[in-house]
Amino acid sequence: MKKLVKIYGGTEGHWVGDGFPVRSLFSYHRDAAALSPFLLFDYAGPHFFDPNVEAASAPRGVGQHPHRGFETVTIVYDGEVSHRDSSGGGGTIGTGDVQWMTAAGGIIHEEFHSPAFSKTGGPFRMVQLWVNLPAKDKMSPAKYQAITTDDIPAVTFDGGSVRVIAGAFEGTQGPATTFTPINMWDMRLEADAEVTLDLPDGHNAMVAVLSGHVSVIEDGAMESLGEAEIGRFSVEGAGVTIKANGAAMLLVLSGEPIDEPVFGHGPFVMNTEREIRQAIDDFNAGRFGAVAA
Repeated sequence: MKKLVKIYGGTEGHWVGDGFPVRSLFSYHRDAAALSPFLLFDYAGPHFFDPNVEAASAPRGVGQHPHRGFETVTIVYDGEVSHRDSSGGGGTIGTGDVQWMTAAGGIIHEEFHSPAFSKTGGPFRMVQLWVNLPAKDKMSPAKYQAITTDDIPAVTFDGGSVRVIAGAFEGTQGPATTFTPINMWDMRLEADAEVTLDLPDGHNAMVAVLSGHVSVIEDGAMESLGEAEIGRFSVEGAGVTIKANGAAMLLVLSGEPIDEPVFGHGPFVMNTEREIRQAIDDFNAGRFGAVAA
């Protein structure tokens, strides 16, 4: 079995633009090798937005900005987010939908509340992950995967259910295509449910609690994880046993580590400082393309 190594969390947050009240639960700036292939975990919400009477001229969100060298994965639990990017990707994702954007060699994008959600307001909750790319793929063409809730298979088990976004759960394959082996499971547990997650030996693995409270069972002892906390487990061993103390909503992550240097600056994550300088030069020279009007 894997061992619980570290718990990430915190209540302090910040705003990304004026549309996303975010808590950054982990970042590669501190534990790059132990988190790999994951780089960043932003938990936006839960938050309630009033109707935006200025939505037509000033929608809430974040304007055009670049990325290079990694992927962003956005999972919406409440609310709606509209996206456009310089690869031609875009659309609106709502409850249960996933946006998997591969920045790779360079992309410019923008994210705003959808016109419908802006008009009505309401509860808002989402997760955005940054997922690293191996050096050989960092300059691949940018692309966009729009994954609707209907595309995501669900598996039920005694005491809960899981939606398989990427990788596989009990033989059910998720729809997302990835550059390295990754599991991403959107899980719900009923009160007192106990489950052993088949997280592979050799993968970095994490359990993020988005709501509720769970206990990690390890050698007869229990370690608690509450809302907006993430348990990181050892790369060695296979499997993690958890028990829900009341209904819980989790995001379970595992991935094969990318054993390469990580050098990041702002919206760029590469392997060397020289590559970061090149990314800045390419962006300033307009080589990332443009978002269509």
